Amino acid sequence: MEKLKKSDAEWQKELTPEQYYVTRKAGTEAPFSGKYYQTKDPGTYTCVCCGQPLFSSETKFDAHCGWPSFYQPLEQGAVEEHSDNTFSMRRVEVRCSKCDAHLGHVFPDGPRPTGLRYCMNSASLELKPEEK
Repeated sequence: MEKLKKSDAEWQKELTPEQYYVTRKAGTEAPFSGKYYQTKDPGTYTCVCCGQPLFSSETKFDAHCGWPSFYQPLEQGAVEEHSDNTFSMRRVEVRCSKCDAHLGHVFPDGPRPTGLRYCMNSASLELKPEEK
């Protein structure tokens, strides 16, 4: 897949300040503040920057951490994982595979069947409701 590339000025023009900070500067929204951390609506969570489908509401669970959490991406290859050693911590960063938007981090403390917790920022996601 060819990466979607835009300048910082283009991203700033298209995104809200919070979306830009989270997705383009690898920021983190405050816990329990994002619009999707308690959402139970059915649908597909897409990348706020490029629209790529990332997670299904069917894999969303309440991890009691303050951010929307999923136990697996929608499809293999939808996200990329990178080593993140910022803030003197060893974590695995999750980015959109199409546009490199920072989404959040993945941790090995999730539920079955994967045992993973994709802890995502609401500011990096857009929920596309399930078609009825």
